[in-house]
Amino acid sequence: MGLKVSIITATYNDADHLERVIRQVKRQDYEELEYIVVDGASADRTSQVLHEAKEWFGERMKICSEPDHGIYDAINKGIRMARGDLIGCCFDEFSKPCAVRRLVEAVEREQADGVHADLDYIRDGKVVRKWRQGQGSLRLGWMPGHPTFYVRREVYERYGLYRTDYRISADYEFMVRCLKDGQVKLAYVPEVLIRMDYGGTSNQGLSAYLLSLKEGHRALKENGIRFACFTDVCRTLRVLRQFI
Repeated sequence: MGLKVSIITATYNDADHLERVIRQVKRQDYEELEYIVVDGASADRTSQVLHEAKEWFGERMKICSEPDHGIYDAINKGIRMARGDLIGCCFDEFSKPCAVRRLVEAVEREQADGVHADLDYIRDGKVVRKWRQGQGSLRLGWMPGHPTFYVRREVYERYGLYRTDYRISADYEFMVRCLKDGQVKLAYVPEVLIRMDYGGTSNQGLSAYLLSLKEGHRALKENGIRFACFTDVCRTLRVLRQFI
Protein backbone atom coordinates (compact mmCIF):
# COMPACT_ATOMS: atom_id res chain seq x y z
CA MET A 1 0.00 0.00 0.00
CA GLY A 2 1.42 3.41 -1.01
CA LEU A 3 1.29 6.77 0.68
CA LYS A 4 -2.17 8.14 1.36
CA VAL A 5 -2.66 11.50 -0.37
CA SER A 6 -4.98 14.25 0.90
CA ILE A 7 -6.07 16.75 -1.75
CA ILE A 8 -7.66 19.98 -0.51
CA THR A 9 -9.92 22.29 -2.51
CA ALA A 10 -11.15 25.58 -1.01
CA THR A 11 -14.16 27.17 -2.69
CA TYR A 12 -16.72 29.94 -2.30
CA ASN A 13 -19.64 30.68 -4.65
CA ASP A 14 -17.81 29.12 -7.58
CA ALA A 15 -19.84 26.00 -8.34
CA ASP A 16 -19.02 25.74 -12.05
CA HIS A 17 -15.28 25.85 -11.43
CA LEU A 18 -15.63 23.47 -8.47
CA GLU A 19 -17.36 20.95 -10.74
CA ARG A 20 -14.40 21.07 -13.15
CA VAL A 21 -11.91 20.58 -10.32
CA ILE A 22 -13.87 17.65 -8.91
CA ARG A 23 -13.91 15.98 -12.34
CA GLN A 24 -10.11 16.24 -12.46
CA VAL A 25 -9.74 14.62 -9.05
CA LYS A 26 -12.15 11.85 -10.08
CA ARG A 27 -9.93 11.08 -13.08
CA GLN A 28 -6.92 10.24 -10.94
CA ASP A 29 -5.90 6.59 -11.05
CA TYR A 30 -4.26 6.65 -7.61
CA GLU A 31 -6.51 4.81 -5.15
CA GLU A 32 -5.05 5.88 -1.78
CA LEU A 33 -6.62 9.31 -2.09
CA GLU A 34 -8.63 11.45 0.32
CA TYR A 35 -10.47 14.47 -1.06
CA ILE A 36 -11.33 17.41 1.19
CA VAL A 37 -13.46 20.35 0.07
CA VAL A 38 -13.70 23.40 2.32
CA ASP A 39 -16.60 25.63 1.31
CA GLY A 40 -17.04 29.09 2.81
CA ALA A 41 -20.84 28.63 3.15
CA SER A 42 -21.57 29.34 -0.51
CA ALA A 43 -24.99 30.67 -1.53
CA ASP A 44 -24.96 29.23 -5.08
CA ARG A 45 -25.43 25.56 -6.07
CA THR A 46 -22.17 24.45 -4.45
CA SER A 47 -24.01 22.28 -1.91
CA GLN A 48 -25.65 20.34 -4.76
CA VAL A 49 -22.29 19.85 -6.47
CA LEU A 50 -20.75 18.60 -3.24
CA HIS A 51 -23.67 16.25 -2.55
CA GLU A 52 -23.23 14.63 -5.96
CA ALA A 53 -19.48 14.39 -5.48
CA LYS A 54 -19.91 12.79 -2.05
CA GLU A 55 -22.08 10.09 -3.60
CA TRP A 56 -19.22 9.25 -5.97
CA PHE A 57 -16.24 9.50 -3.55
CA GLY A 58 -18.03 8.04 -0.55
CA GLU A 59 -15.87 7.74 2.56
CA ARG A 60 -12.87 9.10 0.67
CA MET A 61 -14.40 12.60 0.72
CA LYS A 62 -14.69 15.09 3.59
CA ILE A 63 -16.67 18.31 3.36
CA CYS A 64 -16.59 21.40 5.57
CA SER A 65 -19.09 24.17 4.82
CA GLU A 66 -18.98 27.19 7.10
CA PRO A 67 -17.88 30.84 6.96
CA ASP A 68 -14.13 31.38 6.89
CA HIS A 69 -11.62 34.22 6.78
CA GLY A 70 -10.41 33.72 3.23
CA ILE A 71 -8.70 31.09 1.14
CA TYR A 72 -5.72 30.49 3.43
CA ASP A 73 -7.95 30.05 6.46
CA ALA A 74 -9.95 27.53 4.41
CA ILE A 75 -6.80 25.66 3.36
CA ASN A 76 -5.70 25.49 7.00
CA LYS A 77 -9.05 23.93 7.92
CA GLY A 78 -8.49 21.33 5.23
CA ILE A 79 -4.99 20.53 6.46
CA ARG A 80 -6.32 20.01 9.99
CA MET A 81 -8.94 17.62 8.60
CA ALA A 82 -6.44 15.72 6.46
CA ARG A 83 -5.34 12.21 7.38
CA GLY A 84 -3.05 11.60 4.42
CA ASP A 85 0.70 11.08 4.49
CA LEU A 86 1.13 13.61 1.66
CA ILE A 87 -0.96 16.80 1.54
CA GLY A 88 -1.49 19.37 -1.20
CA CYS A 89 -4.08 21.64 -2.81
CA CYS A 90 -6.00 21.42 -6.06
CA PHE A 91 -7.76 24.44 -7.55
CA ASP A 92 -6.97 23.64 -11.16
CA GLU A 93 -6.69 20.78 -13.63
CA PHE A 94 -4.49 17.71 -13.41
CA SER A 95 -2.98 17.29 -16.85
CA LYS A 96 -3.22 13.49 -16.83
CA PRO A 97 -4.92 10.71 -14.82
CA CYS A 98 -1.58 9.53 -13.45
CA ALA A 99 -0.56 12.94 -12.04
CA VAL A 100 -1.01 12.09 -8.35
CA ARG A 101 0.63 8.71 -8.86
CA ARG A 102 3.66 10.43 -10.45
CA LEU A 103 4.02 12.70 -7.41
CA VAL A 104 3.81 9.78 -4.98
CA GLU A 105 6.28 7.68 -6.96
CA ALA A 106 8.84 10.50 -6.86
CA VAL A 107 8.49 10.96 -3.09
CA GLU A 108 8.84 7.24 -2.46
CA ARG A 109 11.70 6.76 -4.91
CA GLU A 110 13.78 9.59 -3.42
CA GLN A 111 12.58 9.18 0.18
CA ALA A 112 11.73 12.88 0.06
CA ASP A 113 9.73 15.14 2.35
CA GLY A 114 7.70 16.50 -0.55
CA VAL A 115 7.53 16.94 -4.29
CA HIS A 116 6.84 19.45 -7.04
CA ALA A 117 6.44 19.30 -10.80
CA ASP A 118 6.02 21.48 -13.89
CA LEU A 119 2.83 23.36 -14.71
CA ASP A 120 1.32 25.32 -17.58
CA TYR A 121 -0.82 28.44 -17.35
CA ILE A 122 -3.73 28.31 -19.78
CA ARG A 123 -5.83 31.08 -21.31
CA ASP A 124 -8.57 30.30 -23.85
CA GLY A 125 -7.16 26.82 -24.30
CA LYS A 126 -3.64 28.03 -25.12
CA VAL A 127 -0.47 27.84 -23.02
CA VAL A 128 0.58 31.40 -22.13
CA ARG A 129 3.13 30.68 -19.41
CA LYS A 130 5.34 27.67 -18.65
CA TRP A 131 6.55 27.01 -15.11
CA ARG A 132 9.71 24.93 -15.38
CA GLN A 133 11.67 25.51 -12.17
CA GLY A 134 13.44 22.19 -11.74
CA GLN A 135 15.70 22.21 -8.70
CA GLY A 136 17.50 25.36 -7.61
CA SER A 137 18.40 27.90 -4.98
CA LEU A 138 15.80 29.86 -3.03
CA ARG A 139 18.17 32.83 -2.80
CA LEU A 140 18.43 32.89 -6.60
CA GLY A 141 14.69 33.20 -7.06
CA TRP A 142 13.87 29.52 -7.46
CA MET A 143 10.49 28.44 -6.15
CA PRO A 144 8.28 25.41 -6.84
CA GLY A 145 4.89 25.96 -8.44
CA HIS A 146 2.50 25.86 -5.50
CA PRO A 147 -0.27 23.95 -7.37
CA THR A 148 2.21 21.07 -7.78
CA PHE A 149 3.62 21.32 -4.24
CA TYR A 150 2.77 18.35 -2.00
CA VAL A 151 4.53 17.73 1.31
CA ARG A 152 4.36 15.16 4.05
CA ARG A 153 2.17 15.79 7.09
CA GLU A 154 5.31 16.09 9.22
CA VAL A 155 6.31 19.25 7.33
CA TYR A 156 3.12 21.02 8.47
CA GLU A 157 3.67 19.75 12.00
CA ARG A 158 7.22 21.13 11.99
CA TYR A 159 6.71 24.45 10.18
CA GLY A 160 3.07 25.30 10.84
CA LEU A 161 0.21 26.21 8.51
CA TYR A 162 -0.49 29.09 6.11
CA ARG A 163 -0.42 32.60 7.54
CA THR A 164 -3.78 34.31 7.21
CA ASP A 165 -2.31 37.83 7.52
CA TYR A 166 -1.06 37.55 3.92
CA ARG A 167 -3.69 38.41 1.30
CA ILE A 168 -2.36 36.63 -1.78
CA SER A 169 1.14 35.31 -1.07
CA ALA A 170 0.75 33.06 1.97
CA ASP A 171 1.55 30.10 -0.28
CA TYR A 172 4.90 31.69 -1.19
CA GLU A 173 5.60 32.56 2.46
CA PHE A 174 4.84 28.98 3.49
CA MET A 175 7.23 27.55 0.91
CA VAL A 176 9.96 30.02 1.90
CA ARG A 177 9.47 29.05 5.54
CA CYS A 178 9.74 25.33 4.74
CA LEU A 179 12.60 25.48 2.27
CA LYS A 180 14.88 28.23 3.60
CA ASP A 181 16.98 26.01 5.86
CA GLY A 182 17.44 23.15 3.38
CA GLN A 183 15.97 20.61 5.79
CA VAL A 184 12.95 19.75 3.60
CA LYS A 185 14.01 17.53 0.71
CA LEU A 186 11.85 17.94 -2.39
CA ALA A 187 11.66 15.47 -5.23
CA TYR A 188 11.05 16.91 -8.69
CA VAL A 189 8.92 15.46 -11.48
CA PRO A 190 9.97 16.97 -14.86
CA GLU A 191 6.48 16.66 -16.33
CA VAL A 192 3.57 19.07 -16.69
CA LEU A 193 1.15 17.69 -14.12
CA ILE A 194 -1.03 20.79 -13.61
CA ARG A 195 -2.79 23.05 -16.12
CA MET A 196 -3.78 26.29 -14.39
CA ASP A 197 -6.15 29.00 -15.58
CA TYR A 198 -4.14 32.19 -16.04
CA GLY A 199 -5.93 34.70 -13.88
CA GLY A 200 -5.63 33.31 -10.37
CA THR A 201 -5.46 35.41 -7.22
CA SER A 202 -1.93 36.67 -7.87
CA ASN A 203 -2.42 37.20 -11.62
CA GLN A 204 -5.41 39.56 -11.59
CA GLY A 205 -4.02 42.81 -12.91
CA LEU A 206 -1.25 45.22 -12.01
CA SER A 207 -2.42 45.97 -8.46
CA ALA A 208 -2.50 42.27 -7.56
CA TYR A 209 0.92 41.76 -9.12
CA LEU A 210 2.39 44.65 -7.12
CA LEU A 211 0.81 43.32 -3.93
CA SER A 212 2.30 39.91 -4.72
CA LEU A 213 5.76 41.46 -5.05
CA LYS A 214 5.31 43.39 -1.80
CA GLU A 215 4.14 40.35 0.12
CA GLY A 216 6.84 38.20 -1.46
CA HIS A 217 9.52 40.62 -0.26
CA ARG A 218 7.92 40.63 3.18
CA ALA A 219 7.99 36.81 3.23
CA LEU A 220 11.71 36.81 2.52
CA LYS A 221 12.46 39.43 5.16
CA GLU A 222 10.33 37.82 7.85
CA ASN A 223 12.01 34.47 7.22
CA GLY A 224 15.49 35.92 7.53
CA ILE A 225 16.55 35.66 3.89
CA ARG A 226 19.54 37.97 3.43
CA PHE A 227 19.67 40.34 0.47
CA ALA A 228 15.93 39.93 -0.13
CA CYS A 229 15.93 42.56 -2.87
CA PHE A 230 18.41 40.48 -4.86
CA THR A 231 16.14 37.45 -4.50
CA ASP A 232 13.16 39.58 -5.61
CA VAL A 233 14.97 40.53 -8.82
CA CYS A 234 16.02 36.95 -9.54
CA ARG A 235 12.50 35.71 -8.91
CA THR A 236 11.01 38.35 -11.24
CA LEU A 237 13.45 37.39 -14.01
CA ARG A 238 12.51 33.74 -13.61
CA VAL A 239 8.82 34.66 -13.93
CA LEU A 240 9.46 36.70 -17.08
CA ARG A 241 11.28 33.74 -18.64
CA GLN A 242 8.14 31.65 -18.18
CA PHE A 243 6.38 33.68 -20.88
CA ILE A 244 9.04 32.90 -23.51
